Amino acid sequence: MGEAQGRKNTPRIVVAGAGSIGCFVGGLLARGGHDVTLLLRAGTAEEITQNGLILTDFGDLDVALSPDRFAMSMDPGCLAAADIVLITVKSGATEAMAKQIAEHAPEDAVVVSLQNGVENAALLRTMLPNWDVRAGMVPFNVVWVGGGRFHRGTSGDILIERGQGHVARHLSLPDLHVHEHGDIAAVQWGKLLINLNNALNALSGLPLRAQIGDRGWRRLMAAQIVEALTVLQAAEVAFENPVAKVPMAAVPRILRLPTWAFRLVAKTMLSIDPTARSSMWEDLEKGRATEIDELQGKIVQLAQKANVAAPVNAGIAGLIRKAEARGAGSPNLTAQDVKKHLRTQSAPADS
Repeated sequence: MGEAQGRKNTPRIVVAGAGSIGCFVGGLLARGGHDVTLLLRAGTAEEITQNGLILTDFGDLDVALSPDRFAMSMDPGCLAAADIVLITVKSGATEAMAKQIAEHAPEDAVVVSLQNGVENAALLRTMLPNWDVRAGMVPFNVVWVGGGRFHRGTSGDILIERGQGHVARHLSLPDLHVHEHGDIAAVQWGKLLINLNNALNALSGLPLRAQIGDRGWRRLMAAQIVEALTVLQAAEVAFENPVAKVPMAAVPRILRLPTWAFRLVAKTMLSIDPTARSSMWEDLEKGRATEIDELQGKIVQLAQKANVAAPVNAGIAGLIRKAEARGAGSPNLTAQDVKKHLRTQSAPADS
């Protein structure tokens, strides 16, 4: 980004695949004075054109941006002007987006993956060998409410891979803190462990705070994490907690605490508003494919390679795939429903 950075102090940013996370992050960057283009679908552009871009969160953020504060395009040719490309597409669309970047973006652009999963940056590097590709991690969730409103329901700072050009400094704003990290792979694996709850939230149909406030659901989350930690250790994969200064090994113990004690501990670690829900819940509600293969599916895949069992993650992945096939949104299961299913699959649900 050195040459591009010299052309102007404020880099030109293209948010490639602007959906929930992309519109929220891109909107805050535009509000902060950045030159932002949202590369998005026609339906998304129409909604924002009609309603403006409205950004709210669990705190007091409530911003309405006129569409003239940023650019919108359905043409990947807009990538030609990018100094920084922020990729926010689902993991399944990474390859297609990489092809568009290779065709249109200048090679001095920095490409940052702000996606779930642990393999997107590697794929991008393979397909974009001449670009500076950085892995990233977005800890908070954003729900696309409709009417141009995107709501951030949980707290946390974005982390991106350390490199040249002070990219994090360019992106960081009062309502959007961005930092660089020396071991982003460990952070991504830690985020994956936390994101195993996305499937439970989607199965429950409950807001995140209500779901996590139920000890039955927390015990299921703990069982998933315990199993996943065993898998990662067997596969010699490094990980760290991306959202709190608590070792990942301690997280299951915290989750199993009585609810009154859990709430005391959790409020020092993470802010969640009453309406927040997981992106996987949103995918089910909108009839979209989920990222279950990038979460529980990745743990199961790694377990098979390491010759370790992962029945809890496999069982929960199966329930999500069943809900996807049904196409009727969240199945609104109880924690007991899920435990019963896991017992029929011979998976210990209270590890």
